[in-house]
Amino acid sequence: MMKQLDVVTIGEAMAMFIAQQSGDLAAAEGFVKRIAGAELNVAIGLARLGLQVGWVSRVGDDSFGRFTLQQLAKENVDHHCVTTDTRYRTGFQLKSRVDDGSDPEVEYFRAGSAASHLSPDDFNADYFGGARHLHLSGVAAAISDSSLELTKHAAKEMRSRGKTISFDPNLRPVLWRSEDEMRKQLNLLAEYADWVLPGEKEGFILTGYRQPEAIADFYLDKGVRAVVIKTGCDGAWYKTADGEKGNVAPILVDNVVDTVGAGDGFAVGLISALLEGKSLPQAILRGNKIGSLAIQVAGDSEGLPMRAALGDF
Repeated sequence: MMKQLDVVTIGEAMAMFIAQQSGDLAAAEGFVKRIAGAELNVAIGLARLGLQVGWVSRVGDDSFGRFTLQQLAKENVDHHCVTTDTRYRTGFQLKSRVDDGSDPEVEYFRAGSAASHLSPDDFNADYFGGARHLHLSGVAAAISDSSLELTKHAAKEMRSRGKTISFDPNLRPVLWRSEDEMRKQLNLLAEYADWVLPGEKEGFILTGYRQPEAIADFYLDKGVRAVVIKTGCDGAWYKTADGEKGNVAPILVDNVVDTVGAGDGFAVGLISALLEGKSLPQAILRGNKIGSLAIQVAGDSEGLPMRAALGDF
């Protein structure tokens, strides 16, 4: 019998090497090894809050693959449907260190990775069907045609079973054949979702609209239940299919260390709160808070809090 889950997600994990010295990556001599991956960050964050989370992927039969499995076990993320692929390697990335709050430089080595060979064959109906909620991002959709088909298949199946679905576009233009193809495929995927979570700039790229309400209406007209638009230093703006709308103020921080992972932290807060029955504004506030914690430390998931820390905010 498959484990009953609160959330299941699909994605790629990469070993991540973070430079210990700020400046150009070419000059860096020391690195710290961590784990990275948008959907994996969300899985880890939700698991730290006490949810039962499953992550579906492929890793190589190599040290990076073993490292990924070790981290999943350490974070209590279920990995029964993670396949160790003997044919292809686990991807990795290099990330610069920044001290001024700017976006770090990231170089990816993921072409032809084990995870890029995900396909609808990796969909285990009992495993997915045992979850309450599916979280998807545009990264898993972007890494290959077969992985895109898996995300579509999972979304279609979970929707047909009455499960809730969240979708973070998480744009990676370099992984797509063209921006038009990216826009078409991600908007089709968004139609399956209950909650769509674009950034303001992402919303413009995907819909052609600059105003948050126009971006929201684009997806609400396609049957989405709620759209939450991350507006950076302004917090987040939302609108629901019932016409409820508004802005939730940001959480200001004094020291921004690493901006990568902020959106994943936001998703962790929002999804966890909605699955607990919180209102959408309450969920967005938690998303803003966890996103603010994520940017105050180096690493993609190091700032994601444990459940006990929720009482602090």
